[in-house]
Amino acid sequence: MSTIETTPADTEALYRLTDVTRTYSAKGRTVTPLTGVTVEIRAGEFVTIQGPTGGGKSTLLQLLGALDRPSGGSLLLGGTELSSASNRELGRLRAEEIGFVFQGFNLIPTLTARENVAMALVPAGIGAPERSTRVEEALAHVGLADRGDHLPGELSGGQQQRVAIARAIVKSPKVLLADEPTGNLDEEMRDEILALLESLCAEGLTLIVVTHDSAVAKRAHRRLRLKSGRVTEV
Repeated sequence: MSTIETTPADTEALYRLTDVTRTYSAKGRTVTPLTGVTVEIRAGEFVTIQGPTGGGKSTLLQLLGALDRPSGGSLLLGGTELSSASNRELGRLRAEEIGFVFQGFNLIPTLTARENVAMALVPAGIGAPERSTRVEEALAHVGLADRGDHLPGELSGGQQQRVAIARAIVKSPKVLLADEPTGNLDEEMRDEILALLESLCAEGLTLIVVTHDSAVAKRAHRRLRLKSGRVTEV
C-alpha cells in the first residue's frame, strides 16, 4: 500500500482516499488499475498526477470525478463517501461541485462559446436569467468576454481551452479535474492556460491535473506519480 503524507496547510482535506482499489474484467482476465491508493488532497491545492500510459491515471481521475466507483476502500469528497453514494448524489456532485477540462476541449462545434458554457448549468436546473449572468461572468473570467458569439471553429486552440475552462468553472465547483489540459497547445499557449489555472487555484479552487508534461507538473504545489496502480509523491 502506498501512503502519501498530508501537506501542512490550514485548509481541510477535500479528498480522502484510503486503500482505494479498482478492478474490472476485460477479455476474460482481471485488470487492477489501482491498488491500495491512500492519499489526501486539501482544498485549494494544485496537484498533478503523472505516470506511464496504462498506469491508472485516467481511472483515478474518473473516481475523483464521481464517474466511477472504487472496487474497494474509501473515497471521500468532503463528507460524501463516493463508493456508496447513490447515483443521484453522484450526479449532483458532478453537476454542482466538480468541473472537468479535457485535452480535446470537448466543445460542441455547432454551439457558440456562450452556448457551450451554458450547457454546464443545465443539469443544475438554473433559470435563464441567472444562467446568462453566470455565463458572461465565466467568459470574462477567462478573458473571452468578447468571444461569446464565436463558434469553436472560429477560435484558436488556446481560446477553445479557455471556453472549456469557463464551462468548468461556471457552476462554481469545489474542484477542477483536468486531463492533459495543455496537451494540444504550443508552449506559449500552454503557459497562458497554466497561468489561468494557477489564478483560479489562487482564488480557492482545488486543481487536479493529469499530465505528461514535466513543465506543467513543476508548477504544482504537489506532484503525485501513479505507476502500476500505486501512488507515490515526487
